[in-house]
Amino acid sequence: MEKFFKLSENNTTVSTEVMAGLTTYLAMSYIVFVNPSILSLSGMPTQAVFLATIFAAAISTLFMGLFANVPYALAPGMGLNAFFTFTVCFGLGFTWQQALSMVFICGILNVLVTVTKVRKLLIKSIPESLQSGISAGIGVFIAYIGIKNANLLQFTTDGFNIIAINGGDPKATNFQDGIHSVVSNSGIVPALVDFTQPSTQLALLGLIITVILIIRKVKGALLIGIIASTFLAIPMGLIDFSSLGAQQNSLASAFNDLGKTFLVIFTPAGLPSLFSDLSKLPLVLMTIFAFSLSDIFDTVGTFLGTGRKSGIFSYEDEKALEEGSGFNSKMDKALFGDSIGTFIGALFGTSNTTVFIESAAGIGIGGRTGLTSVVTSILFFLTIFIAPLAGIIPAAATAPALIIVGVMMLSSLSDIQWDDLGEAIPAFFASIFMGLAYSISYGIAAGFIMYALIKIIQGKAKEIHPILWVSVALFILNFVLLAIM
Repeated sequence: MEKFFKLSENNTTVSTEVMAGLTTYLAMSYIVFVNPSILSLSGMPTQAVFLATIFAAAISTLFMGLFANVPYALAPGMGLNAFFTFTVCFGLGFTWQQALSMVFICGILNVLVTVTKVRKLLIKSIPESLQSGISAGIGVFIAYIGIKNANLLQFTTDGFNIIAINGGDPKATNFQDGIHSVVSNSGIVPALVDFTQPSTQLALLGLIITVILIIRKVKGALLIGIIASTFLAIPMGLIDFSSLGAQQNSLASAFNDLGKTFLVIFTPAGLPSLFSDLSKLPLVLMTIFAFSLSDIFDTVGTFLGTGRKSGIFSYEDEKALEEGSGFNSKMDKALFGDSIGTFIGALFGTSNTTVFIESAAGIGIGGRTGLTSVVTSILFFLTIFIAPLAGIIPAAATAPALIIVGVMMLSSLSDIQWDDLGEAIPAFFASIFMGLAYSISYGIAAGFIMYALIKIIQGKAKEIHPILWVSVALFILNFVLLAIM
């Protein structure tokens, strides 16, 4: 194990890696239950998506750990699953089988983009100031996820500010299956809650415990904080033990339903159906492009934001990425490992599988090698049998860990030249918009576009790398296409 994962070389131990893997799993295990609840709205069998989510996460994360030897975990991405359901299926009218087929093609494109070194060139083209902004933005995003999971904020909007309900007309009066989503414009106003909710109280207690442990430099502070918060949730009535005996996730019914999604893309309802109407081909290609662009930049942002700050990707490794060929660097292998994820997920029946930002929780307590990912993968496999047990951990219990990790990553802001507004403004947009737009790729888009605009204003357009120009054009095209669709 020492020789395979190079633990000493990466200044880590087996116990640290195990704790990191467990921490990452606890921080992201919610996806096993949230992903089916979102994708099932498109008509997909809930139990099938439940198992598909587990297999996609477990296999992709295991591949990442063994092939790339880095502590990143993968799973069907939040945001991408909402795009799958509400935009592709509800908004554009594609069936879920057709949407899965587009995800599969997106996976193939991601593999090709990685093998042909396009991602390498992309990383090389990003200036230092933007890389620091992206790193800090990841911190903002992680902390915001934690604040959101802690239920510390509430949002108010007037009726006339509502844009869509369930992806449709907000003026509709009949919602037979209930209201699943509400989209409002910027008229929505955030505010601090009144702290009467038990989940908020639990998150505050957990945050206090975690801060004490972190300040006292207790090893495994984040994991201990999650476990302590979970135990505190019991007397507060936040854990429903009746789910332990529930049959909703019984293996027999789940595996039976999995047959309805596994390899469905190769049936008549999948790829053949997707391309049966040539008049829809432009729309199909635009949708695949939107899937792929978001997937690629989410991963690049996560790697840049967490890998450089933690030392997982050293300066030497980045140089090897830029100058070497094949898969000679850890970054090379990690990018390829991520590109395989979406491909695997589509085969089982779930939306884009990507590197999870919650991997930063495990990295935050010392995870540095693929052993962290292997431990997380094993726990995902075990979730098949202990799903109700994994499901009792409230989001408020993991929220403090995400907030603290976000705080740690904000230190990258100090690397930005704030006295040079030409560098500071793009970095600000990249970092802040990740949290405000709840999207890594949109934060990167804001930073890229603002960087290009400022360079043009300064008469320094020639300083912009050609790949960055292409990225800016693609982002603008993506926004235009989303507006049209």
